[in-house]
Amino acid sequence: MPNHLKGQSSRYLLQHADNPVDWYPWCDEALERARREDKPIFLSIGYSACHWCHVMAHESFEDEATAALLNEYFVSIKVDREERLDLDRIYMGFVQASTGSGGWPMSVFLTPEGVPFYGGTYFPKVARFNMPAFSDLLRAISDAWQNRRESLLESSERVLDVLRRQQADGVGANDAAPDRAVLERAFQTLMDQHDSTSGGWGGAPKFPQPMTLEFLLRYHHTTGDARSLEMVTRTLDAMARGGIYDQLGGGFHRYSVDAHWLVPHFEKMLYDNAQLARVYLHAWQVVGESQIPNRESQRSSDESRVTSDESAEGEAALFRAVVEETLDYVIREMLAPGGGFYATQDADSEGEEGKFFVWTPDEIRGALGGPATRFLELYGVTEAGNFEERSILTFGGTIEERQAIAGASRLLFAARTDRVPPGRDEKIVTSWNGLMLAAFAEAARALDRDDYLRVAERNADFLLRELRGAGGRLWHVWKDGTPSVVGFLEDYTHLIEGLLALYQTTFDARWFTAAAELADVMLAHFQAADSMQLARQGQLPSKAAGLAGFYDTADDAETLVVRPRDVQDNAVPSGNAMAVTVMLKLAGFTGDARYADTADRALASMTPADGDVLDRHPQGFGQWLQALAYALSRPREIAIVGDPVAADTRALLSAVRAGYRPFQIVAFAIPEADPAVPLLEHRELVEGRAAAYVCRAFVCRTPVVEAEKLRTQLASP
Repeated sequence: MPNHLKGQSSRYLLQHADNPVDWYPWCDEALERARREDKPIFLSIGYSACHWCHVMAHESFEDEATAALLNEYFVSIKVDREERLDLDRIYMGFVQASTGSGGWPMSVFLTPEGVPFYGGTYFPKVARFNMPAFSDLLRAISDAWQNRRESLLESSERVLDVLRRQQADGVGANDAAPDRAVLERAFQTLMDQHDSTSGGWGGAPKFPQPMTLEFLLRYHHTTGDARSLEMVTRTLDAMARGGIYDQLGGGFHRYSVDAHWLVPHFEKMLYDNAQLARVYLHAWQVVGESQIPNRESQRSSDESRVTSDESAEGEAALFRAVVEETLDYVIREMLAPGGGFYATQDADSEGEEGKFFVWTPDEIRGALGGPATRFLELYGVTEAGNFEERSILTFGGTIEERQAIAGASRLLFAARTDRVPPGRDEKIVTSWNGLMLAAFAEAARALDRDDYLRVAERNADFLLRELRGAGGRLWHVWKDGTPSVVGFLEDYTHLIEGLLALYQTTFDARWFTAAAELADVMLAHFQAADSMQLARQGQLPSKAAGLAGFYDTADDAETLVVRPRDVQDNAVPSGNAMAVTVMLKLAGFTGDARYADTADRALASMTPADGDVLDRHPQGFGQWLQALAYALSRPREIAIVGDPVAADTRALLSAVRAGYRPFQIVAFAIPEADPAVPLLEHRELVEGRAAAYVCRAFVCRTPVVEAEKLRTQLASP
């Protein structure tokens, strides 16, 4: 019997449309049926590239006997976590609070009103790993619902109270001004927890931490502390050489199942590659400037043939190669015809995880037409293999050796294209596209890549045309010509970040105007209730009473058991932290106190004077730390006016764009134009020459017309 998932746009839901389970999408019809039939809800949340989601589906959801239990005793709802961020965050909060961990597939049992009372992640078909068989769990839950419901309901009410309190954690009003000591304590925590052998933080499984790495680059930029840069370069170098990086095709897999970046979970996510491309770009800028000589070897002798005197130039070259290979991969495999970026690629192909990416020595010899001895050595390929008797490619040579055998890599890549590729989820997610837009826009500027700029401009056009609707409101997802799911906070914040990056590459005012319009919608519909009215009236003092920050859902979104409000970073920056980031930038472009005051209040709420989660748990709050570092830097606002094709204008623009400059925003206009950016108002040529105005809080120094004098101003503390 067909279930209710036929006709859904989500690839993940369609993967379950032929299950014998009578699945519903999240909808009023399913909730009403649960109330009418007095049944609990079984809620299963996952995503299309999730390996263990597929395992549980094959074991249980395709099994007739298990499906019969679900159909008799429950109303079953299937949710794509990448589409319904609100549901995923609410119920993941419950699972983490009640079990101490979380993940996908997420399996949660709810009352007909949507209140959770029991949850977990993957449950096997037969009892193992100290977990009950899924069918036994279903029988136990059904029995408790029918015979011990009162205790279940009492428990669910307590959980609901906890969930509501969680929404206010870390976002209460606070009068204290943010303190630089928070950054110093966060740095020390990261130092204490850093894996000095393999880079990164923590053991297996090990995840890339792009937001943490970005914070450390900013900390190094501010303090000059070499240890912060060392943590970044050690980590980025190890990942670039490890199996987590696709050595042939470019781009990063989701995470490493070991502590050494060797064996990845092979799915590829757009958001990971957007953030990692950008942090590698920034590291390239920093290392290229630093010229660090004779860095202590970052790899043990059995992991690499690289000597301890590898130059900073070689390290920078590797980082730049990773940026370009990653973005080229996105263009090749993740770019939709209309300009949007697809969401994910699966971990599995032909039913096996990683099959597309692994090799035997004979396969490599056959593709290269010879013994291939040097390639096998440099990429760690052996007869025994390092993954189920095959080899994941890892790189153990110098950048010069990498370049020398690039022809062999191209031959292997061509041979790989004959394999059955992993599946691709072709939905387009606004927030993830905003992150990738920022990466392409900034890379186009820093690397002088016109092709990247064209990709960025087409992407921005697509997002504003297809995913922005009536009243400037955003949609979250686009698939096959149709937008769906009303936009979440992170859709606005991440797209604003991308648009501001694109504006500072092209200086086309339409990108800035669109960013400012989205920010105003965000302030009107997502801000905490006690502050919203003040913001709408243009009266938001920095010490206004009530909660600071934003909700994840709009004020007119679907009413759920709680209104989600996530301040912690996950795989992508939290909407709250990115909101502060972009509002600080918009304050610099506009001088509008609404932006600055809202950002200041949110930062103050997260940084009490005696220290809080930012310095004790910096890996979960990397975007907040970046925003705090930006605010404390007293960022420069740079306005340049001139003829865009004239040599003097180009020299000034080159000066402000050179190197790594995380604490500035730049606006540009031609003379006598009506500027769309308030920072450009009343900026004039100086004696007929292009001029640069360097300001802080709209207080500007004497304008300069010579690039060297501009560089001197920018170099001053």
